[in-house]
Amino acid sequence: MTYVLDGMDPAPHASDRLLEGLNPQQREAVEYRGPALLIVAGAGSGKTSVLTRRIASLIQNREAYPSQILAITFTNKAAAEMRERVEQLLGQRAEGMWISTFHSACVRILRREAEHFGFTRSFTIYDSADSRALIKRIIKELDADTMGHTVSSAANKISRLKNELTDVESYARQANFNDPNEAMFLEIFRQYTRELQRANAFDFDDLIAQTVYLFRAFPQVAALYQRRFRHILVDEYQDTNHAQYALIRELTRRPDMELLEGAVGFDGQPLRISKTPLDESSLTVVGDSDQSIYAFRGADIRNIVEFERDFPRSKVILLEQNYRSTQNILDAANAVISNNFDRKDKNLFTTFGAGEKIVGYTGYSGHDEAQFVADEITELHRNGTDYKDIAVFYRTNSQTRALEEIFIRSAIPYRVLGGTKFYERAEIKDVMAYLVCIANPADPMALRRIMNVPKRGIGPATEAALQSWADARDESLREAMRHAGELGLGPKVTGAITGLAEILDEVGSTVEKTQVPDVLTTLLQRTGYVEALRASRDPQDEARAENVDELVAVTKEFQRNNPGGRLLDFLTEVALVAAADELDDSSGTVSLMTLHTAKGLEYDAVFITGVEEDLLPHRMSANEPGGPAEERRLFYVGITRAKKRLYLSLAMTRAAFGDVSVAMPSRYLQEIPPQLIEWKQSPGDATSRGGLRPRALNARREGFSYRNSLPSGGGMPAAPKPKTEWANKVTGQVRDNGDLTLEPGDRIRHVDFGDGRVVDVTGVGAKKIAEVLFDTAGRKRLLIKIAPIEKL
Repeated sequence: MTYVLDGMDPAPHASDRLLEGLNPQQREAVEYRGPALLIVAGAGSGKTSVLTRRIASLIQNREAYPSQILAITFTNKAAAEMRERVEQLLGQRAEGMWISTFHSACVRILRREAEHFGFTRSFTIYDSADSRALIKRIIKELDADTMGHTVSSAANKISRLKNELTDVESYARQANFNDPNEAMFLEIFRQYTRELQRANAFDFDDLIAQTVYLFRAFPQVAALYQRRFRHILVDEYQDTNHAQYALIRELTRRPDMELLEGAVGFDGQPLRISKTPLDESSLTVVGDSDQSIYAFRGADIRNIVEFERDFPRSKVILLEQNYRSTQNILDAANAVISNNFDRKDKNLFTTFGAGEKIVGYTGYSGHDEAQFVADEITELHRNGTDYKDIAVFYRTNSQTRALEEIFIRSAIPYRVLGGTKFYERAEIKDVMAYLVCIANPADPMALRRIMNVPKRGIGPATEAALQSWADARDESLREAMRHAGELGLGPKVTGAITGLAEILDEVGSTVEKTQVPDVLTTLLQRTGYVEALRASRDPQDEARAENVDELVAVTKEFQRNNPGGRLLDFLTEVALVAAADELDDSSGTVSLMTLHTAKGLEYDAVFITGVEEDLLPHRMSANEPGGPAEERRLFYVGITRAKKRLYLSLAMTRAAFGDVSVAMPSRYLQEIPPQLIEWKQSPGDATSRGGLRPRALNARREGFSYRNSLPSGGGMPAAPKPKTEWANKVTGQVRDNGDLTLEPGDRIRHVDFGDGRVVDVTGVGAKKIAEVLFDTAGRKRLLIKIAPIEKL
């Protein structure tokens, strides 16, 4: 069905100029005018071009005024780019066209209609910090913290309920009042909602939820918008949550014609729109279930998977031709994602040719892996690839530390996207502030940062009283804490202040004779910093705790490299590393980011690091329904960001939670055809750093075996023929050196590195690590229990 506006003559279909350069499927998507349209757009398949040309053709063919088109994107940047491209295609400004995010569109609607349910048009929008500050005050007033309620847990639950369109009253109908914790949460939710209304404010989640409530409670208002937006287009439909889905459904419902009698338009004049019944043809959604990676934000993959059930007469068009990547990269992506079920089957292809093979690398440690990445980037840059065209992806932010340190030493300019650099993260700055307080008790800035972290009940008024006492006596803030009992602050806060001062004094008194890891571990135990993070119900606090654990690993590595080093030495080294990250050059910087942040981006060369079990897939995914499948989609997204070169790397051992643990290859690596990957050890020289041949590592994982029939000259390299009986263990079964003991001075032989001398041994039992200076391969750290070595 083609709609023609009253007073407008029909125009031909999209002009040849709008269809120029499109493949048959893209052309069909632009020209289709039947029932609701689902465009399943594979990665790099030109979906933005299809969307913008479809909008331009609707306007050019006089099927809609610009003001009757609503296009929804997920970022303001994407919205601005889409508007610009549409206007370039039309050769004129598209006045009145709504191209915006869900939240921006809802704000515009609520500004006009909020008075229907007791708000004024000048309402305030609370951001996350505002919302949490309000929840914090409510929890304090209700003494809800004594029952275990935290700001993070309450805020997250309220957000989730609102995105599910569950308000206070509907939650009250289903709440279990026999559970005191649930009853208390309901009261927090109720007071929070009441305070927002009293303040004439919406929080961020309200913007969509309240718009849905508006349409459901006032059908005549919904009818105005249903009639206004004759064509609705939604990008990234796989990332919509329930509230966003409900909003789209409300806008595409068939309105009751009687409700329109006497209705006026937004200009106050009688509606002059044809009364042709609204049909599903007004809805176009674009998405790809294979790229649905935001379930943790409430995204519901069923919205796109079940689209044809929701709109029975809909048309589905697959966009499978990729305009970004080489065929080898696409073959790997297709092979991986084909292992997910409940998806629209498609097979990405390109006309760019096979391209370079994927490069794989297995290092002994995270630092070895990072050094490989740095060496490859240096080689790429030397051969003409700009730094800005290179990206490094990882699953968790805690993985950046080794990469950043190696990049700094290698003079590779970089930036961290979608996150903060390791030493700039709040939790790392908190813990480093504790260490500064130990090393330099006169530093007031560090003391102020940690005085109430974790929460001790020491507020701004108390801090001001301490500072006043110190100023009057020309003493330090630290000294004022020791005399808190003289300020009349009350026993609880006085105990908190003096308790913290005692911890800092006691740990500080041993700093000159205590190794740095022990200083930090003692501080974390005495202050309860990590314990407080892990007790939180906020998933982000678990990630923060992991970052603190990574800092413990940093101190252990520092101590291994500097056996006589003390706290001040460590602080000096960290300060130099943190201050050296401003490197840049005319070519830009290498981008470091999580796989989630990588969505929507593309680079000539992509490194996906940490392709290991418990990282990718993340260990937490096993506890979530559909978790491993979403993690596979995340890997797929990472792969399809690469245009020309793709690198996959992992480590044999990785520092986690302050200890060195054995890492296992990700199950997803087995899903990539072996002939697509060339496994190497280091650029140009296979012996210069000695990355482990993957089969030696893979053999350790029970039930994990890469395909044994590798084509000649391709795929994962077979292990070398063993030179001795002990070396044969590496390729055939789990490596176990039993009760092998090593001491400094012992000579050993390694299957890859050759002969070397042990210079240090640390750890106990199965976690013993030998630091070995090899005759040709340099200094390495080996996990004695599994390393392919023999004692000479």
